[in-house]
Amino acid sequence: MMVDGPRNSLVEVDTRSEPTGPRNPLGNAFRAHETALARETQSGRMVDPSRARYWKIINPSVRNALGSPVAYKLEPGLNAACFVQPDSAVARRAGFITGHVWVTPYDHTQRFAAGDYPNQSPGGDGLPAWIEAGRSTEDTDIVVWYSMAHHHIPRPEDWPVMPVGKIGFMLKPTGFFDQNPALDVPPPAGHHCGAQE
Repeated sequence: MMVDGPRNSLVEVDTRSEPTGPRNPLGNAFRAHETALARETQSGRMVDPSRARYWKIINPSVRNALGSPVAYKLEPGLNAACFVQPDSAVARRAGFITGHVWVTPYDHTQRFAAGDYPNQSPGGDGLPAWIEAGRSTEDTDIVVWYSMAHHHIPRPEDWPVMPVGKIGFMLKPTGFFDQNPALDVPPPAGHHCGAQE
């Protein structure tokens, strides 16, 4: 990631309800709670729809007009947890499937989430092994790894042609711009709102 420069950090954002009381008399208030993932050992985070969880890649050295760090939001799409047993060949060789979001400092030798040769190895390489070093992931050149899984229990309707399953994620500016960038677009010529007398 390079959010307005090479020194970034990863922040996990959960939505929490405010308890009913003087600050929330109607009981309908909620707020975003941010947790910095300061070390790679905090990796392997899971999507959590019950908390509307997402992640922000921030540049702590660059502030927007509101005084917040500029950021991009990693917004998860459809995803599923890993259902294989921890000691299975799949989990040993592709340990990254046990978490959705991982963060590591950039290392040119760490290019593949499962390690260099997952099919020929007994397992234990890749993201789960790399994060054991416990390196700092704050205000540095980071790599954010997002793992997606499509969960599929076969249905009679899937035979003989299985339908497409869609998964993905989005990266959205979140406080990266000081205002909506579309506000800078001039009105169309000759339009009644843009006409001048």
